Amino acid sequence: MSGGRGTAAPYLMLGLATVGFALNFWAWALLSPLGPRFKETLHLTSFQQALLVAVPVVVGSVGRIPVGALTDRYGGRVMFPLISAATIVPVLFLGFGGHRSLAGLLVGGFVLGLAGTSFAVGVPFVNAWFPPRQRGAAIGVFGAGMGGTAISALTTVQLVDSGGIATPFVVTAVVLAVYAVVAFLLLRDAPGWSPPSEPTTRRLLGAVRLPVTWQASALYAVAFGGYVAFSVYLPAYLQTAYHLGQADAANRTAGFVLLAVVMRPVGGWLSDRVGAVVVLVWALGVTAVCAVVQAFTPELMPLGTVAFLAMAAALGAGSGAVFALVALLAPADRVGSVTGVVGAAGGLGGFVPPLLMGALYGVFESYALGLAALAVVAAASLVFTTTSVRRATATRASVT
Repeated sequence: MSGGRGTAAPYLMLGLATVGFALNFWAWALLSPLGPRFKETLHLTSFQQALLVAVPVVVGSVGRIPVGALTDRYGGRVMFPLISAATIVPVLFLGFGGHRSLAGLLVGGFVLGLAGTSFAVGVPFVNAWFPPRQRGAAIGVFGAGMGGTAISALTTVQLVDSGGIATPFVVTAVVLAVYAVVAFLLLRDAPGWSPPSEPTTRRLLGAVRLPVTWQASALYAVAFGGYVAFSVYLPAYLQTAYHLGQADAANRTAGFVLLAVVMRPVGGWLSDRVGAVVVLVWALGVTAVCAVVQAFTPELMPLGTVAFLAMAAALGAGSGAVFALVALLAPADRVGSVTGVVGAAGGLGGFVPPLLMGALYGVFESYALGLAALAVVAAASLVFTTTSVRRATATRASVT
C-alpha cells in the first residue's frame, strides 16, 4: 500500500488515527472484563450483567451517527482529540465511585459510550488521505484499532488484582490524555479537504437515502456486531458454559479479539483485490457454519476453540470488507455521515446478542438458541450479499 499524497504523511496520519481508535476502544471495553466481578459483588442477575456491558456499546453505536456527521463538518483533526479528552471524564467517574452500584455503572457506562464513536471519526479521516484503490486496505488497517478491546481483556483484571479497582481506569485516563495532546499537535486533515457547505442535517438525511448506507448497515450489524457481541460477552459465556476461571476466560477472549483484529485489514486488502462481495460471502458462510457447531457446546479443546477462532477470523475479515464496500460506493463528501450510520448499525448489532444470550440462558440454561439465531442471520446475510449487494457493485463498476 503506497500513500496517495506522495509523502509519508498518509502513513503518519493512518498510524495516529489507528492508535487513537485503539485507545478509545480500550476505554470503551473497560467494563466487560469486570462484568463477572461486578455480578458477584453487587449481586447482579445474568441479564443485569449483560445490560452493564451492553450499555456502552449501544450509546457508542448510536452516537456514531452525529459524530460521523460532525467529522464531515469539522474534520478528524478536531474530533479525534476532542472525543479522546471527553472520554476521560466517564473513565475517572467509574474508577473513583461509579463502580460501587449498578446505577453508577450504568450512568458511567452510558457516557463511556462516547469512546465508541471514535470509529466514525477515523474512517472519513483516513479515507480522505488515500486514493480509492487503496482505501479498503487503509481503512482495514485503521479498523485493526478495534484491538483496543484486547488490551482491556488482557490487562483490566490483572491491574485490578495488583492495584485495586481504580487502577485500570486511572491508567486508561492517563493514556487518553497523552494521546489527546499528541493528536492535537500532530493530526492534520488531508490536503484539499474542506468542510462541506451543505448543512449537517441535510447531509445526514442524504446519506440515509443512499442504498449503500442500508446495504452496508445490514452487513456490518452482522459482521462487526457479532465481533462486538462476543468480545464483550465471551468471558461470561466461557465461565458459564465451560466453567473457566475469570483470568482464563479473559485471556481466551483476548485471543478471539486479536485474531479478528488481524483479519480486519486482511479483509480490506483482499477486498481491494478480489472484491468485497467475495470476501463477505466467505466470511458470512464461515460464521454461519461455526455458529451451528458451537450451538451444540462441543468440547472446548479442540472443536470449540477452532469454531470460535474461525468465527473471529471471519467476522474480522467481513468487517474490513464492509468498509471497503463503503469506500467504493459512498460519495466522498458523505463518507463520514454514511460511516456514522453504518457504524451505529454495527454497534447495535453487538448490543442485542449479549442481552439475548443472557436472557435465554436465564430461561433455558443453554446458549444453543442464541447461537442458532446467529447462524440463521449470517446465512440470510450471505443470500443478501450474493443478490442485492452484488448487483450494486456491478452497477458501480459499469459506470466507472
